[in-house]
Amino acid sequence: MSTQGLERQTRNYLSNNVPQIQQHGGSFEVRDVDEAAGTATVAIGGACSGCGIAPMTMKAIEKRLPEHVDGIEDVEVVRAGGPRAAVMPSKTDEMDDMDEYEDYSPPF
Repeated sequence: MSTQGLERQTRNYLSNNVPQIQQHGGSFEVRDVDEAAGTATVAIGGACSGCGIAPMTMKAIEKRLPEHVDGIEDVEVVRAGGPRAAVMPSKTDEMDDMDEYEDYSPPF
């Protein structure tokens, strides 16, 4: 499979299975796909950083993307920069450290 194919599959999975990112004013960007390593980096931004379930969304993407896209073994979700930068990055960092998000599984 080509890297472009893996990027397209990753983007399609996110668009089709995590639509609430965009519906709630957030954004995602497939930053990098390394076919040889089986890794992908996805950036989320916009309203995602101020959202109470952003850490759960990030963890769900990291867990579920490899389960649904053949060739992807590991996913890193990061905050977007530039015009798509996260609105409140420090809030996302605080939420990511909260224990109650560890085992939560969002319904997507």
